[in-house]
Amino acid sequence: MNDFPDFMKSKLNAIASRSQSKGVEGYVFDGADGSQMAFWTCRDSGESLEHTHTFDEYFAVIQGQYTVIIDGERTPLPAGEEYVIPRGVAHSGEFIAGTRTVHAFGGKRADRIVP
Repeated sequence: MNDFPDFMKSKLNAIASRSQSKGVEGYVFDGADGSQMAFWTCRDSGESLEHTHTFDEYFAVIQGQYTVIIDGERTPLPAGEEYVIPRGVAHSGEFIAGTRTVHAFGGKRADRIVP
């Protein structure tokens, strides 16, 4: 597969551009406890600027490669790799076109597009 299934890409769950990196398409789902799951497809190569969260983040690389950068240390994650970023840890990243990731956040991370 080179894309997430259509049922995961409802326009009602599309993530607003202000909540994701340029060249990335994402969809978000909310948990009853305030957590979120996000599914991202990187249409272009690019970067995620350094930021922190007040909650833990888990993600898995489904396709392509995402490089996590923490304290200047680069950790390339190819397809099949997982990573956990504890709350409060400043991090950034780089991705190549075609990369797909699945993220779980212990809190609200992404806003939807307002129709």
